Amino acid sequence: MSLLPFSQACENNKAPILEVISQVFSSSSLILEIGTGTAQHAVHFAPALPHLTWQTSDQACYLDGIEAQLEFVRSQGAQHTDPIDNIQSPLILDVTQTWPLGELQKEIDGIFTANTLHIMAKEMVEAFFIGVGKHLRTGGSLCIYGPFNYNGNYTSDSNARFDVWLAQQDNRSAIRDIEWIAELAETQGLRLIEDHEMPANNRLLNFKKLN
Repeated sequence: MSLLPFSQACENNKAPILEVISQVFSSSSLILEIGTGTAQHAVHFAPALPHLTWQTSDQACYLDGIEAQLEFVRSQGAQHTDPIDNIQSPLILDVTQTWPLGELQKEIDGIFTANTLHIMAKEMVEAFFIGVGKHLRTGGSLCIYGPFNYNGNYTSDSNARFDVWLAQQDNRSAIRDIEWIAELAETQGLRLIEDHEMPANNRLLNFKKLN
């Protein structure tokens, strides 16, 4: 069997993220995860939130890894202390294209994404919020995890170094200003409700869809 996709950052941050989203999504029924990546978050969050369905999604190149991760966890069967039966196989989703949600779009009352907006180009971030505005139900919650700048300033030296590294990988990537993110959200009927401080100089932003 090939090695499963793995991110040390996901292992490090999954517990503190779950602590927050378990409250935010306490009354939610269907969560769409944008950028599922290695699926480590999905397989940790879904069994801890059995009242909802967790719909994974990502660009096509990541789907094999996600499917492998889900299949591995499902294969544990009775040996797995928290069997996962509320997690859905990934959709191919590119935020700049039509989101292939079908009937799901009538039911999505939560959207989650982690460590994606600083990877995306600016036009992709804009497309992300347009998609959220279109598909998230009124009253639903959007949770975004990752690093952000405030008033154009880094929150730590490590984030400044990380931003340099991002630019070296792709000059379209960058840590985003929270003010710009909140502005994009407002244009789609979303308001920033909570800004949670998280480990390793990250934040978890909780937006509510007001209309």
